[in-house]
Amino acid sequence: MLLDIENLTLEYPGTARPVLNRVSLQVASGEVVGLVGESGSGKSTTAKAALRTHPGAAAVSGAVRVDGTDVLALTGEALRLHRARTVAMVHQDPRSALNPVRCVGDFLAERLSGTGLGGKAARTRAVELLGTVGIPDPRRRARQRPHELSGGMLQRVVIAGALAAGPKLLLADEATSALDVTTQAEILALLRTLRAERGLGLLFITHDLQLAAAYCDRVYVMYAGRIVEERPAGDLFDRPRHPYTKGLLACSPTLGASGREIRPIPGRPPSLADAFSGCEFADRCPDAEPECSTWRPEPVPLADTGTAACRRLSAPVGQGAEKRSHR
Repeated sequence: MLLDIENLTLEYPGTARPVLNRVSLQVASGEVVGLVGESGSGKSTTAKAALRTHPGAAAVSGAVRVDGTDVLALTGEALRLHRARTVAMVHQDPRSALNPVRCVGDFLAERLSGTGLGGKAARTRAVELLGTVGIPDPRRRARQRPHELSGGMLQRVVIAGALAAGPKLLLADEATSALDVTTQAEILALLRTLRAERGLGLLFITHDLQLAAAYCDRVYVMYAGRIVEERPAGDLFDRPRHPYTKGLLACSPTLGASGREIRPIPGRPPSLADAFSGCEFADRCPDAEPECSTWRPEPVPLADTGTAACRRLSAPVGQGAEKRSHR
């Protein structure tokens, strides 16, 4: 397994609950795995665990392995090389990753320094990378500054930088959400091509469940720092099992679903100041029962495929949850 996160818990001092609570997630080589949820659910923090970029004051337990390497045990030069060569991240806003007064070719040459390539060889390779991600006239573009390129081109530049050292795992953190629909489709197609050509594992973070269902092989749904459902993409979209997943789908507009009512999830996502003794989603869940406020559900295998963490799917039959879950 390329990325293997097991029971990862991360806590910051002074918070009422963990930022991540026993998160388990896997990405295989050549696989696209989606991680979806509302803002603040812990998606980016989970991805950054593969780079070990959490604050030093954070208390961390569990395991994070990338290509068999224990990331949480890496220090010094070994950690620097891991970040430079094994895992790369593509962020939502490409302009935040680029120096506005430097040419994009310089940005790529700097990323290549981690591979030991420098000087004229690095500049030549930078031009090649721009061509790889589909930027026309790459030699001229390499001499331009960020403000001279469109948003779609800048995202391609950032992807080229992420690929510079030949990583095995790519973390795409809302990498297309700031782009128009046409450019978004081009970037998604580019990532799919690169995955096929290079055997990359791709963790695709998004708040758009329908996009994840259409683009990914498998999808994890995250809420309040926990994984609440994990399914093959088609099954998740067609037969969601967790109430939160159903809520995300119900509040998303769908092409071809004329007249379908869009129903928002009531309430607000919890903050780190909110503590829970039971299910984190109970106060927003339309199917919640009194026991949900004290029952902490764990992910359980579903009859078809995947897992979900809901009392109505996992409570003992004597409590009536199994029967009521099919109402």
